[in-house]
Amino acid sequence: MAKATPAEVFALIKSISYPNNKAKHLVALAAKVLSHFKGQIPMTVDELVQLPGVGRKTANVITSVIDHQPNMAVDTHVFRVSHRLGLVPTTATTPLAVEKWLTKFFPAALIHKAHHWLILHGRYTCVARNPHCSNCGLLSICRYYAKEKKGLKHPL
Repeated sequence: MAKATPAEVFALIKSISYPNNKAKHLVALAAKVLSHFKGQIPMTVDELVQLPGVGRKTANVITSVIDHQPNMAVDTHVFRVSHRLGLVPTTATTPLAVEKWLTKFFPAALIHKAHHWLILHGRYTCVARNPHCSNCGLLSICRYYAKEKKGLKHPL
């Protein structure tokens, strides 16, 4: 791939979102993997974010899913659900702040699974516009439910 042109890669990925940028990033990423990492994909967040097109969330996904490292990728679902449930304080206003809180309090051995739990909970139960509180098994700890449905104050 490092020898390909962005146009050649674009032809293979044109059906995904933002294919122009991703094609450029993939070619540059492949070249950097060859030149800086001897052709091996690095397996640390700090090294992965050095690659073109790889941000912290992607690096966390790669290391947690492939290598089961205790890294928490914070996407919109994880961000929303962790705030609604009260797993993080309201002052955690960035994905990095949420990541630090969640990795601090989840057992390291469960973090790579917790990431998926939070995503799935946010995708199917604690949805953005109309959360399905009546189908939720976490009401007893939920900040959103306590505040919005019962008018109670949550400790975080």
